[in-house]
Amino acid sequence: MRAENSSRRRFLAAAAITIPGAALLGAGAMQSASGAVQPATALPDFAPVPPSAFGPKLNDRGYYVGRVNGNLYWVTDAFYQSMFLTTRTGVVLVDAPPTIGHNLLHAIDEVTRANGRPSKVTHLVYTHSHADHIGAAGIFGHNVVRVAHEETARNLRVARDSNRPLPTKTFDDHYTLRVGGERLELSYHGPNHTSDNIFVYAPEHETLMVVDVLFPGWVPFKGLGDSHAIGGWVQAHQEIMRYPWKTFVGGHLGRLGTRADADLQKQYVDDLATAAKAALAGVDPTPYFEKYSSTGNAWAIFDAYLDEATRRTAEPVIAKYTGVLAAADVFTADSAFTMLQSLRIDSGILGPFGVRPS
Repeated sequence: MRAENSSRRRFLAAAAITIPGAALLGAGAMQSASGAVQPATALPDFAPVPPSAFGPKLNDRGYYVGRVNGNLYWVTDAFYQSMFLTTRTGVVLVDAPPTIGHNLLHAIDEVTRANGRPSKVTHLVYTHSHADHIGAAGIFGHNVVRVAHEETARNLRVARDSNRPLPTKTFDDHYTLRVGGERLELSYHGPNHTSDNIFVYAPEHETLMVVDVLFPGWVPFKGLGDSHAIGGWVQAHQEIMRYPWKTFVGGHLGRLGTRADADLQKQYVDDLATAAKAALAGVDPTPYFEKYSSTGNAWAIFDAYLDEATRRTAEPVIAKYTGVLAAADVFTADSAFTMLQSLRIDSGILGPFGVRPS
């Protein structure tokens, strides 16, 4: 185990040197007889990442910690983010991503040594139940107060994951967390990325944290952030802008966000929806029925139709945002399909598959 951890650290350190941030070893790789890692298939090339998408350089341990405002700080490993408040009585941490892991403790120690405040994490806020954002919660022991939405508690009871201990304090709509002279406003605005994803607002620091909705400088992760409630996820963009924040913590990638970042992503999502509606109205399914009906292959008809609708949705959006938002050519097609399906299933925009005429 010790050798394995050492190898992983060496890999991440080497990756941090070769690209801004760090790199992950893809699941689709295989090892040759010589020990070199070879891709299972030929890997595609993508457009360069705009320099504005990158955040600050990581340190030798593979993380960056910086002040947001006053006693509020953030931590990133260029893939995930957390934030924390140093207070007179201890630290309030929001999320514990496992890829940052014990570096959260190093970052907190670094900051509290400098500002003379206690380093012990006394409170841990879960933004939602997903393991990739709170899977290191177990390293903070049993005595920490864990605060989360009621739905998060329900999800974690089902998960039964020792790395994600159950919350000790839950709320329904709103909860004000006050610790050592600092304050966080926790609010639930309905399902978006997940059924339980909350908004964490630090009013004195004009900072809002909402995870897996906004991705400053980048297009959303695959499938519109791999979200469960697409309509709610889209609506969350408007809810985010109702808060009077100046700094945004999105939970992913290597930099903080601005209101201009939020406006840009909202436009990207709006453009996807507009293109998807046009595709649903414009793609004629007749050729796919003619090709596959004789075989009785209903799924082939739908697959070919949706592939063409996805292509028509994605192409103009990729063209508009390549060089503007990082990875526009990576995930837009997947997100175009997700948008199409949401418009069809959630919004009833069925295109040629609407109510059959009499």
